[in-house]
Amino acid sequence: MRRLLYASTIAVATALVAPVVYTAAFQGRDQDRVVPGGGITAPGWQGSVDAASARFNHTVKDSKFAVEGGVFKLNIGPAAVYWNPANVAKGDYTVKGTFFEATFQTVNDHPHPYGPFIAGNKMGQPGQNLLYCSAYGDGKFILRLFGNGEGGAAAVTNLNARGEANPAVNKAEGIGKPVTQEIALSVKGDSVTCSINGTVVATKTKAELVGPGKLDSLDGIFGIRVSHNVDLDVKGFGKS
Repeated sequence: MRRLLYASTIAVATALVAPVVYTAAFQGRDQDRVVPGGGITAPGWQGSVDAASARFNHTVKDSKFAVEGGVFKLNIGPAAVYWNPANVAKGDYTVKGTFFEATFQTVNDHPHPYGPFIAGNKMGQPGQNLLYCSAYGDGKFILRLFGNGEGGAAAVTNLNARGEANPAVNKAEGIGKPVTQEIALSVKGDSVTCSINGTVVATKTKAELVGPGKLDSLDGIFGIRVSHNVDLDVKGFGKS
C-alpha cells in the first residue's frame, strides 16, 4: 500500500509537466510512465521503444512525440528512438540539435539522457543498429552503440562505460530547473565525433564502430534517442 501511495504522489507532482499513469508492472518513481493521449503526431516520424519496455507491452503510444512551429515536443514514457525514414545521411555529415529540458529530473530519481543518433539501419526491425550520443543534466554524457546482434538480437556496446562527466556538458542548477544541451554527431572520413555545446567530447574510428555485432555502416537514418520519463523540446534538429 505504501508503494502505491508513493507512486500516486509522484504522478500528481508531475502532472503539470505531463499527466502520468504507472502500470501495475511499473510502480515506483523511476519506472516507465504512461502519458495519456500519447502517440507520434509529427508528420512522417516513427519510433520504437527499448526491448526492456516492450517486454511489458509498452509502445511509443505511451509517449507523446509532436512538432509545433518546427520544434519537436517530447513527453516520454518508455525509452525509445524516433526517426523519419526520409532523414538519411551518407558520406561526411553532421547531425545536431538543441535539447531543452525545462524541468530536470522531476520524474526520475536520477538523471536520464537524450541526444541525436546516426547510422540507423534496419530501423524498427530485428537487427536494428545505430549510434547515439546523449547528455545528462548533471554534466555527464554517454556514447552508445546498438549493434546488429546475432539472429537479430540487440547488441549494446557502451563506448564510454555507463557515461562520464565532461565540463562541456551543462548542469541544471537543481531538480526542476532548466538545462540546455547542443549535441552533434559528425562523420568525416573514417572518424566519428560527438560534440556537446561546441566541444568535442568523444572520437571513434570507423573500425571501432562498424562490423559484426556493431553498425552495418556509418551511412543511414538519423533521429532522436531519448531515455524514459523525460520532457524535452528539441530545436534546430537536422543534418548539415
